[in-house]
Amino acid sequence: MLRRILSDPEQRLLGDVRRTLGELRELLARISLPTEGDERALAESLARLDELFLLVVVGEFNAGKSMFLNALLGQELLEEGVTPTTSRIHVIRHGEHVSRRAGAGGIEILEAPVDLLREIELVDTPGTNAIERQHEALTAEFVPRSDLVLFVTSADRPFTESERAFLQRVRKWGKKVVVVLNKVDILESPVQVAEVAAYVASSCERLLGFAPEVFPVSAKRALRAKLAGDPSGGDPAFAALERYVAERLDERERFRLKLLNPLGVGQRLGGEALASALARLDFLREDFAVLERLEGQLEQYRRDMEREFHYRLGDVDKLLHQLEGRGDVFFDDTLRLVRMPDLLNRSRLERQFEDQVIGEMPRLVEHEVSELIDWMVDSELRQWRAVSSLALERQRAHGGSVAGELGALESNRRKLLDSLGQSAQKAVAGYDRRREATRLGESVQIALAGTALLEVGAIGLGSVVAAAATSTVVDITGIFAASTLAVLGLFVIPARRRQAKRALRARLEELRRRLLDGLTSEFESEIRHSLSRLEEATAPYARFVRAERERLETARTGLEALLDAVARLRAEVERV
Repeated sequence: MLRRILSDPEQRLLGDVRRTLGELRELLARISLPTEGDERALAESLARLDELFLLVVVGEFNAGKSMFLNALLGQELLEEGVTPTTSRIHVIRHGEHVSRRAGAGGIEILEAPVDLLREIELVDTPGTNAIERQHEALTAEFVPRSDLVLFVTSADRPFTESERAFLQRVRKWGKKVVVVLNKVDILESPVQVAEVAAYVASSCERLLGFAPEVFPVSAKRALRAKLAGDPSGGDPAFAALERYVAERLDERERFRLKLLNPLGVGQRLGGEALASALARLDFLREDFAVLERLEGQLEQYRRDMEREFHYRLGDVDKLLHQLEGRGDVFFDDTLRLVRMPDLLNRSRLERQFEDQVIGEMPRLVEHEVSELIDWMVDSELRQWRAVSSLALERQRAHGGSVAGELGALESNRRKLLDSLGQSAQKAVAGYDRRREATRLGESVQIALAGTALLEVGAIGLGSVVAAAATSTVVDITGIFAASTLAVLGLFVIPARRRQAKRALRARLEELRRRLLDGLTSEFESEIRHSLSRLEEATAPYARFVRAERERLETARTGLEALLDAVARLRAEVERV
């Protein structure tokens, strides 16, 4: 319809409108931001660019909409009454004969041989304050498709509160509105008519921010005149309205309004989507503050765990120092001349060393490691509760739009027993209490035996034989024992004591290194896994927040650019 009357610049302008609003429509569908309006209205308004000009009549029931349309068409095509008689939307088109048929979506299509309908389609809607809310919803859904809105109000109750609220919604769509002040025949004088018309105009300007054209008419009087054969309708004001519709809405004006319709719909939906995106971005600021707090909590958790671990590692190290102390006491007390019978009894020496020095050390180390594991498990659980509580609170604030749930934290005590526990057991098992006791016994026995051979060599075999020829065995033993005890007391036992202490310290140092290094290595590995588990627990929330910001920033940038383009196009269309 439009292309056959458009110049080349107007064809270009039409193409720009189609392209820009098509991009806006695709963006709105892609970003899925909530809007009060129906995005189908934008698609339908674009589709109607090649259709007839659509003039929609709205107003409260009993304002005389149906009678006004009958007067405009010059025949009684629509049912009239004092109750909400219009129960569905009527689309009135040109046809060779009067006919009615049901259309889609509760619409009734009415055709009539009226010249006005060759260039314009009329739409009669249910009352905006109808008792049946379904009728009102139909009206609110159909208005965005219109190219021009004729708002009919009654002179006996002009510009009611419900009319004002409905007009505000109509105006948000950027529609051009013309007000028909009907039933002026009930007013007593032209002065009253002028006063009411001025009141309606000023109320619109004051409350809605625009001053519409107001036509005070009597549709009842005009219909009677036309039915009586007077084509002018017998009412100069009604004739002026008809001239406005027929002449003022010429091809150029219809072209302008035809383009302004989808541009207004696009501005409304795009503006709502942009406002929604900005509000969501503002709401997400708290989420990023929460993510920063979560990261800070995990870093503090790591530092606290490392500090506490070194304290607890000191308790394990203390057990080894205590063992070393017991070893010093044992050697000082046992490797003495007065304990010679014990030194000669190797098995007893081994048992004493094992019982008095090593004692419960393996069990105590195992106990400390077990407590270390329990502490790590409890600490991670407490941290998980703190982290998940903070994230869950924000997830609820998003009303279930976060994909995925907070990860559960499974108890990892068995895993820690397999890592920390086995590492400790392996280190402690390397310090075999029986082997150490055997080493000590062998060392003492060899020392004593070596001393005896040394003494035989020092006295000489001849002396021993001579002593045997002139003395009793007891005398020989006494001479030998006295010499041996002297060497043992002065040299061998103190040296052996120092050697035993050094050997014990060396082996304990090796044990300490293996045990503490093993525990530290396993702890560092476990703390990394713990942090990973804690991060993974809140990963769905964190991923949602970051993805949502990226989506909204993309939407904001795209919407701002397209709304700027729509505003420029609208200004260009207004100049047509």
